[in-house]
Amino acid sequence: MSLKRILAVVVARNREFYRDKAGLGWNIVMPAIMVLGFAFIFSSPDQALYKVGILGTLTQDSAPAFLQTSHIQFIAQDNEAAAIDKVRHHRIDLLLDVRATPRYWVNELSAKGYIAERLLWQSQSNAPAALQREAVSGRAVRYVDWVVPGVLAMNVMFSSLWGVGWVIVRYRKNGVLRRLRATPLTAGEFLVAQIISRLLVVSSVTVLVFAGTHALLDFPMRGSYLTLGLVFLAGAIALVSLGLTVSARIRSEELADGMLNLMSWPMMILSGVWFSLEGTNVWAQRIAELLPLTHMVDAARRVMLDGAGLRDVAFDIGILLALGAVLLTLSARAFRWQ
Repeated sequence: MSLKRILAVVVARNREFYRDKAGLGWNIVMPAIMVLGFAFIFSSPDQALYKVGILGTLTQDSAPAFLQTSHIQFIAQDNEAAAIDKVRHHRIDLLLDVRATPRYWVNELSAKGYIAERLLWQSQSNAPAALQREAVSGRAVRYVDWVVPGVLAMNVMFSSLWGVGWVIVRYRKNGVLRRLRATPLTAGEFLVAQIISRLLVVSSVTVLVFAGTHALLDFPMRGSYLTLGLVFLAGAIALVSLGLTVSARIRSEELADGMLNLMSWPMMILSGVWFSLEGTNVWAQRIAELLPLTHMVDAARRVMLDGAGLRDVAFDIGILLALGAVLLTLSARAFRWQ
């Protein structure tokens, strides 16, 4: 494997990208516009819907009247510490523990938490004596704060899939791969060069978008920038490898575009980019766990909003890297110049 030939392809590929002013501008401007647009759209007051987390099994004997309260969504929680963090960041309005001594957590700075607490008290005449109150505090997570990690990850997905998958199919259709085959360049060197080139582009664009939107919106970044960078890097490797797998033999640009859309749209809907899947259909949540974008969005969100460290997101990074290795192996074996 020749490092010189790999670098030559990397340089040529990057020049092609940067000379395409429309494509470069779209990769930078589009995610920034989406973040600003959602910040404007969702700046209206919260809707009259309350989310109450439940630790343990909630039965009719636990809080009969409270269960009948309208406009409350009861969401099962299996991790007490994580659930308390959700109350702290206003992601759920109240947390009720019915496992032993009944108690609940409420954020005293949350308007919706205040109402949910009053509804709980009114549902039980002896609530102050029977329920142990735990107060937490923390800054509310705006919708734009919550959606930024998803938008950044989604931009990585589109840039990785179309920047590699669709481009290689175009190369094959236009005869570029046939001419490269006549050179000493091997298939492995070509694929490695595509991965390196796309990772450089994705990393640069993500940094620019992150810095620009952060300056405008001042969203929280509680974790390590290095950890966040590793999350996006692992996600880009997995998605670039997926793009290579799609383009390994396809010759039609239309077919490649259709297959990439078929993969990207379910990921965009089910991976928690725009809304949380908590409380949704169980099968949808199980399918989401199989998607690489889910692990990238979830890990990035925990780093940015919860201050998660490398150890906390190591599982997600490992899943992404393992998926990337499997897909890269498959694409290398299936790749054809023509």
